[in-house]
Amino acid sequence: MNMGERLRELRLKRNVSQEEVARHIGITRSAYSHYEINNRQPIYETLIKLAAYFDVSLDYIIGGNAPSQSMHIIDLPDATDSKEILMLLRGMNHEQRKQSLSLLHEMMRQDNPARGRR
Repeated sequence: MNMGERLRELRLKRNVSQEEVARHIGITRSAYSHYEINNRQPIYETLIKLAAYFDVSLDYIIGGNAPSQSMHIIDLPDATDSKEILMLLRGMNHEQRKQSLSLLHEMMRQDNPARGRR
């Protein structure tokens, strides 16, 4: 199964329109439509958003065999928080991610000085 077929299959399983997927990941419906018919390939950032939206791995979207949880965080006690943090980080530019990670490391060092060291 090629990537376009996989995207269509995932979308239909979720029972959503191309417009809804496109709006959620921040592209036009037309661009998304081209992905499903294999006229275009999504950029890396868009692939990440698609994997998060459909809750599958990047490997599965690009042609892997088994659907799986994209980040294997579902089993963690705070899975909702972890997913929210990942989604927020994905929406940031490089500098924002860098600043956010620095802040998190600083918070960890304050909480437990030995734990926050790299």
